[in-house]
Order: sequence, then C-alpha cells, then structure tokens
Amino acid sequence: MNVDERFPVARPCLSELEEHYLLDALRSGWISSQGPYLRRVEEQLAERCGTATAVATSNGTVALHLVLAAAGIGPGDEVVVPALTYVATANAVAYCGARPVVVDVLPQTWCIDPDSVRAAIGPRTRAVIAVDVYGHPADYPALRELCDRHGLLLVADAAESFGATLHGRPTGSQADASTFSFFGNKVVTSGEGGCVTTSDAALADQMRLLRSQGMDPQRRYWFPVVGYNYRMTNLAAALLCAQLDRAEEIIARRDRVIAAYEHELADVPLLRPQPVATGVRRAPWMASFLVGAEGATSPRDELARILDRLGVETRPFFVPICELPAHFDPHAHCPVSSDLARRGINLPTYAGLSDTDMKAIVERIRAAVDLLESSGTPTA
Repeated sequence: MNVDERFPVARPCLSELEEHYLLDALRSGWISSQGPYLRRVEEQLAERCGTATAVATSNGTVALHLVLAAAGIGPGDEVVVPALTYVATANAVAYCGARPVVVDVLPQTWCIDPDSVRAAIGPRTRAVIAVDVYGHPADYPALRELCDRHGLLLVADAAESFGATLHGRPTGSQADASTFSFFGNKVVTSGEGGCVTTSDAALADQMRLLRSQGMDPQRRYWFPVVGYNYRMTNLAAALLCAQLDRAEEIIARRDRVIAAYEHELADVPLLRPQPVATGVRRAPWMASFLVGAEGATSPRDELARILDRLGVETRPFFVPICELPAHFDPHAHCPVSSDLARRGINLPTYAGLSDTDMKAIVERIRAAVDLLESSGTPTA
C-alpha cells in the first residue's frame, strides 16, 4: 500500500470562476465592505433559502452573536443550546452576557432533543439555538411549536447544513433567523464569512445597524447604539458568489464521496454511519461515523492514530459544551452527547476526491481496522 499521498479531512473546491470573480472585485477597487458582490451574495442567499433577506457577516460566529444582540438578549437571560456542537454556539450566547443552558441531543439525529429543550425552559429563557450538526437539520417543527408556545426566539445554527432540506424546505428558512458559516472547510466557502437569513424585517434592520458599528443609515457618523464591525468584504463575497454559482456541482460531488464511504464500509461492523431521519436531505459537510458500540470503550482515538500513519487525516466529534472549561456545567446531564463525542470520527470529505482517491482511502481504513483488531485493541 502506497501511503505517500496524504488525504486531508477538508479542502476547498476552487475553480477558474472563483479566480475570475476575485480578480473582477480586485480590479474594481471595491475590496472592503461595500461593492456589487456583497449585494449579489445577499440576494442569492435569501433566494436560495426562501427568506425575505440575508445579512452577510465576516464569519459564522459573529452571525450568531449578531442575531442574539439584535434580539436584545443580554445579562440575566438564558439561551438553550445543544451539548453536541462547536463551541461558537455557546460562545455567542456568552458574548451577550447571557447564559447558555446546555441540553442533550437525540441519538437518532445527533441534533437537539425537543423534550430536553422543553424541560430546560424557565422564566429567564429568551431563545433556543438548534444546531444542524454534521449537516443534519434539527427537528424544527417540534422546536417551532415549543418556541411559539413560550414566546421564544428560534435560531438555527446552520453553519454545517448548507444545501440540506427538511420536508422539502431548505435550511435557512426553518427558524426566525438562521446563521451560516462559509469557513474554508464548509460546503461552500468564502475563506472566512457568514450570513444570517431571516424574514423578520425589524430583526434584519437591527442586525444591519449593529453590523456596521451602530451607525445610523440616515446620518453619517451618528452612532445611536454600540455596534460591531461584523461586515463581510466584497472580495470574500466575490469568492462566495462563485461558490454559490457552482453549489449544485459541489454538493453533488460531496454527496458522492459520502455515499461511497457508506457503501464501501457497510460491511465493517466497527463503523456506523450517521443516521438520517425521514424527510431529511442531509448536507454533505462531513462523512461522519461512530466507532464501536454504544456505551462500550471506543477505539476511535487509536483508529485515528493508525489512519494518520497511513496518510488519512481525521477529526473527532466536538467535545460536549458542558464539559468544556469555559462552559462547564456539572449539573448538565447529556449522556447521548458524551457517547457520540467519545465515538465519533469524521473522514476526508471534499469535492476534489476522485474515485481513485476514494478507493485508496477505503483501503487504508480497512487496513487500519485490521491493524486494530490484530493488536488486541477492544473493538466491540
């Protein structure tokens, strides 16, 4: 087995179109936070998500903060978040001076458990952030019913689910506001960048005010509120416009990569693919698997070390929010998230992987599993 070629876990899919748009933006002189590509990218994102508007931001984390800040969430407030998510979800709540209340996820979807959300709602609760973890949409109908009943803001952290749908509706249109990340490892990318999609005109106006240092749009250099510099650049928007123009091609190629893993590794008992609920079209962000059986000692980390020696980069699942020092909560009970975090592994997933590449990666995964089993490492 030739392991000279290494396969990273992620790589952007770039073409001559991205180069063309970037050079066009560069030569126009509009390289900062104004320009035609910014207007175009917001229009494209709103149209794709089926919302009235989109507000482009400098990254996905500030998109989350912008929504919460525009909604007036602050000290003394609580926001319910899932345990299994990237730390930015909870950090955005903390930026507002509010408290993230961490709840568990469902084993069937790996997304926030609506029953756990219901139990966590209290007099200080102002919002719920659902996370479309590893590209799988959360149960928005159930969450919508809960939030409407209690008068709560429903936010979708759709950073990982660009291209996903739930019952035929795209992510980006399932909540009061939805946030996306366009970091370099996402399905489509602007290098760094994000956006909020919403049909709430008042919320969108407040986000635009806060995004631009709080300057009154009708009176230059008049700042009625303390705002932030959360604007996307025209250069980043140009790159993202090209990615959006190619989105269906990129998504189809990534879909093919994940389907190949799930087909070729179906007979490997150690590896269990991400479950997909009825009515869901998952976004092909990461090929995600669980290593070993539920509740058992998982050889995930040893498998990752062997794969690294064989030239295949992997990444573990997120550490549960309530186990992180910055958000540690000894009272949070999130056994499903803890189990998934302990067993989960993400495999190389990007549009540039050819059939030959996939064959090589699958061969190395099988070899790694064989090495694990021959070493006497418990695998069940």
